[in-house]
Amino acid sequence: MERNRRLCITGYITFFLSGICAISSGVIVSILQDKYGFSFGVTGTMLSLMSIGNMAASFISGFLPRKIGTRSTVLLLGSGYFLGYLLMSFTGIIGLLTAAFLVVGIAKGCALNNCTVLVGNNSADRTKGMNIMHACYACGALLCPFLIAFLLRFNTKLPMIGIASAGLVMWLIFFLAKLPGKSAKATGAAQKESMDFLKSKTFWILTALLFCQNAAETSVTGWLVTYYKNQEILSGALSTYTVTIMWGATLIARLLIAFVFPIKNTFKSLAVMGLGCTILYAAMIPADQPLLAIAMLFAFAFSMAGVNPVAVAGVGKIMSTASMGVMLPLAGIGAIVMPWIIGAAADHIGLRAGMMCNLIPCAGILILSLLMMRAKE
Repeated sequence: MERNRRLCITGYITFFLSGICAISSGVIVSILQDKYGFSFGVTGTMLSLMSIGNMAASFISGFLPRKIGTRSTVLLLGSGYFLGYLLMSFTGIIGLLTAAFLVVGIAKGCALNNCTVLVGNNSADRTKGMNIMHACYACGALLCPFLIAFLLRFNTKLPMIGIASAGLVMWLIFFLAKLPGKSAKATGAAQKESMDFLKSKTFWILTALLFCQNAAETSVTGWLVTYYKNQEILSGALSTYTVTIMWGATLIARLLIAFVFPIKNTFKSLAVMGLGCTILYAAMIPADQPLLAIAMLFAFAFSMAGVNPVAVAGVGKIMSTASMGVMLPLAGIGAIVMPWIIGAAADHIGLRAGMMCNLIPCAGILILSLLMMRAKE
């Protein structure tokens, strides 16, 4: 029991630090765009490459531990936050910056997969544990704009160096944690059993739902600062605090789910969240008054907050390193596709029209939740 508790705490702390590092990318990419004059297409490509790294790492994290052990896998892939942000602080070359975003994405995927399994398999109440873990991530995301704004006062390179330092601390915690080393080679029967989740309808519907959630959330966190500045809805340093507003709402919602309003019907709750996301996003993008835009962003983030942890908890008994190694990277494709679509659309028909494309994955959350409810009935 004490070991389970320690592993849960490790998952909570490292996911908090991952929240600082991962969500900082939306603000950092805006700083880089202002500094080097990148086009919307280049910006979207950088964000998409981060998502590609995230997807690849989630898959690798699901299966590489069988070869070299969980500890070695996490230490290898988890170094990306430190290395990627450090590289961003020293260069404006597009090729090197895209490589930096790729390795940051690799660290993000590694942390997501490892923390999900650590908390999911060592919590007495999985839904509560997942929401606490994601609340820790939201705390990190909430903190990052303040950290970046403070460091930006001194030098345009310091925000990247500061976030790299947070990535180094995360790596050191994983280094000190007693994660499993290389295990004995699994038998053929065990390997076959571990892949039985591929036959589950629940697994595939929830993977598609998480695909939509990743697409919608990553597009907002990655593009909204740039959108508000471009449309002159919020300007200057104030625009960077949109991330704080979003993750403040996310933190409140996840803590309420974990401690005040526990989820009783998983898929009905997901349907309600999906409906809220769709309506509120449709109202948020056209809002051009600062106070209205901020209020709609808060409401949208609040409705989106529980989708990921509740959907992952809905996987149930089939949760394993292997199942997460398939589900999370496949779902992560959504985070690759949508930021790129928005950037490409923005270059041709305007940024506001590009942002409206994000309504598609919002509606997808609702539709797939309803499909899941019908399948269960």
